[in-house]
Amino acid sequence: MSDVTAQPRTYEVRTFGCQMNVHDSERLSGSLEAAGYVRAVGAPADIVVINTCAVRENADNKLYGTLGHLASTKREHEGMQIAVGGCLAQKDKGVILQKAPWVDVVFGTHNMGSLPTLLERARHNEEAQLEILEALEVFPSTLPTRRESVASGWVSISVGCNNTCTFCIVPSLRGKERDRRPGDILSEIRMLVDDGAIEVTLLGQNVNSYGVEFGDRLAFGKLLRATGEIEGLERVRFTSPHPAAFTDDVIEAMAETPNVMPQLHMPLQSGSDRILRAMRRSYRSERFLRILDGVRERIPHAAISTDIIVGFPGETEEDFDETLRVVEQARFASAFTFQYSIRPGTPAATMDDQVPKEVVQERYERLTALQERISGDEAQQLVGTAIEVLVAPNEGRRDGVTARISGRAEDNRLVHVDLPAGNEQPRPGDVVSAVVTRAAPHFLIAGPAGDRLPVRRTCAGDAWDRAQALALDPHAGSDHGHGHGAPAGPVSIGLPALRVGAPQP
Repeated sequence: MSDVTAQPRTYEVRTFGCQMNVHDSERLSGSLEAAGYVRAVGAPADIVVINTCAVRENADNKLYGTLGHLASTKREHEGMQIAVGGCLAQKDKGVILQKAPWVDVVFGTHNMGSLPTLLERARHNEEAQLEILEALEVFPSTLPTRRESVASGWVSISVGCNNTCTFCIVPSLRGKERDRRPGDILSEIRMLVDDGAIEVTLLGQNVNSYGVEFGDRLAFGKLLRATGEIEGLERVRFTSPHPAAFTDDVIEAMAETPNVMPQLHMPLQSGSDRILRAMRRSYRSERFLRILDGVRERIPHAAISTDIIVGFPGETEEDFDETLRVVEQARFASAFTFQYSIRPGTPAATMDDQVPKEVVQERYERLTALQERISGDEAQQLVGTAIEVLVAPNEGRRDGVTARISGRAEDNRLVHVDLPAGNEQPRPGDVVSAVVTRAAPHFLIAGPAGDRLPVRRTCAGDAWDRAQALALDPHAGSDHGHGHGAPAGPVSIGLPALRVGAPQP
């Protein structure tokens, strides 16, 4: 083991899927770094971890395609290990090892914290390790984490789901809903703020059903209001709610808590009441539209996004027309649109009247064209308005060429901001004040109102500076992080760091 001590093994985590998977991948990275591994930079990793999704059919294809590419890499890289976790691992279990016997570890959604032990056991025993638990071992948020952003953090408030949507396999993979105690959630948020974060996103399969496990149906609205009391926390988001459980008290909490952002992701899935019934979605289109009206009445500038499935079994042209009607009326800022794909193990997989692929494709193209027009129209209304942009690294692929910086507005729209020559350079995590000059369906262009672009230096920007310095000198001033690899947030082991104080001038 002396060679391991002298030269720490490197890792890479690849994430497929939703925001919950992104959150889980940060926990996997944190667990690996707490066990002595370091992130790979500029060279192939000794350990590749794939955190999988099982929601759509292409998730399987993506995983096994990736594993096929990694097989040749592993043959040329002595001692390399491959681990597969997440929802698809929970579903397929030993099938992964049958299809890809060069995989070393398969673990599920309920035992992420076991990854370092499983890797070491596979290495020692020289045989693959398969460990899938049917119940949650420890709440993921209690694991160490390596945040990908110093300014923003994911905070899981619940895991699992009590709904039985006929197209969704998540409840069978993530289990029944389990809620964290409010005090634990708020403590984690304060810890993130102490480490420099100024934005958090609350995560759950159905965030607004939070509290069902301990019998408080108003718990989510109370939690939102409580986040407003945390000093230094500037932006709060959440995803995803369920329309059936979305109550007026949550709308009031959003409107009355200044740091809860004017943004809402509200999954529609279909505009047809008949299809919603077949999906076991316990709301109807008019109820859905009333929720949007209520949000816009209290938060007129809210940007609302959604999820829509095209081609669910039995969907007729009349059903699809209803979806187009609701989308036109809802005026979504953006929509994640999906073509229905059969997921074995779900009730919808064996339903009659599966819609032909060519019909689904044609409807999908009509829907995306409609939403593209609406997104453009809604964005165009923002031209000339003042916005606050939280600067982020790597949001704009052409920032270096265009002399722009990029980040997210309060309503979560992507914004590219023109930076005048000689202007103070904002750091990732700083906030700039700008005016929208041009709009497109998927982004805004903004610039200064005058000659200079105002930059507000933040604690998150200070944290970015510290992370940069730590990447250059791993031994410089950090008690809670590993300085190997690309700059990012620290590894937290659940112990708050000292409060960072006011931003540095």
